[in-house]
Amino acid sequence: MKILFVCMGNICRSPTAEAVLRKLATENGLAKDLQIDSAGTLGLHAGEPPDTRSVAHAAQHGYDLTALRARKVVSADFEHFEYVVAMDDQNVRELQAFCPPHLRKRISLLLDWAGQGARREVPDPYNGTAQDFELVLDLVERGCRGLVKQLLAERRSRAFRSVGFKEP
Repeated sequence: MKILFVCMGNICRSPTAEAVLRKLATENGLAKDLQIDSAGTLGLHAGEPPDTRSVAHAAQHGYDLTALRARKVVSADFEHFEYVVAMDDQNVRELQAFCPPHLRKRISLLLDWAGQGARREVPDPYNGTAQDFELVLDLVERGCRGLVKQLLAERRSRAFRSVGFKEP
């Protein structure tokens, strides 16, 4: 399964989500089943590492963003990734405008996976405070935990189908 996280510049929210999902995937035995990446709708920071504040806040919670580099979403991403997970409505709109119509169902908001009562969007912390970066990390963890539940359910479903069982 292939997952692409998307924010505007690919230096704060989406690399944080990439690192969080990588760790959760490892903890839940999904790492070998997933390809995880992140990108931005804008190419302003292409080739740059994540924002130092994102790196620092993530590190305090056991996530490593240091090897990640920003890139811009390209049209081939919509064919390659089954899940294109955006951080906010603005990025969803930009992705939908760029995505071939038959693949738009692959686009979702990260917090769609967080369950009832969750906020709708992960806010951009770039011009914010340390508290804003902590909020982003908290929201990303919630969304990624929900996504992991979905991915585990999909893996179980595939396993049942591969041996001839029908889902209950």
